[in-house]
Amino acid sequence: MKKIAILASGNGSNAEEIIKHFSSSQKAEVNIIASNKKEAYVLERAKNHNITHFAFTRQEMDAGVLEDTFVQRKIDLVVLAGFLLKIPEGLIKAYPEKIINVHPALLPKHGGKGMYGMKVHQAVKDRGDKETGITIHYVNEKYDDGRIIFQESVAVEEGDDAVQIANKVHALEYKYFPKVIESLL
Repeated sequence: MKKIAILASGNGSNAEEIIKHFSSSQKAEVNIIASNKKEAYVLERAKNHNITHFAFTRQEMDAGVLEDTFVQRKIDLVVLAGFLLKIPEGLIKAYPEKIINVHPALLPKHGGKGMYGMKVHQAVKDRGDKETGITIHYVNEKYDDGRIIFQESVAVEEGDDAVQIANKVHALEYKYFPKVIESLL
């Protein structure tokens, strides 16, 4: 059985979809969920599903708590699901091409430091993009720069606001992210 670790900073709606997808899988399981915010709802989701979970500080992350924990638990794939901190070099070295992220835009558009969540969807609206979507990519030392694994697009209608765009993108994330994770395992 392959083991998945999820890193998230907030609500955890993508984490919930991943948990549901693998809940009856014979191939993989969500083994642990960790957050850099102790009040993040994703930790409550983990608790509700009886998944080991913990919060950590940036200092603990930089000191290697994630790689130590994940190596000890024999994690096969690290999944970023709304995780907002830059991944430390030690974790990238411990898990080369075994850390993936979903970005709520079609990279290379609207990526980089500070481009997450509604900021991305507002940028799509402000620039008048006719389409947006998701990019699932490997994580490297730079924000949103790793090799692309999968992209899917959706049309942006003239009257769409950032919230409507976000809803369309979330639907793509929920549909495709768990499937891509499974294909990588």
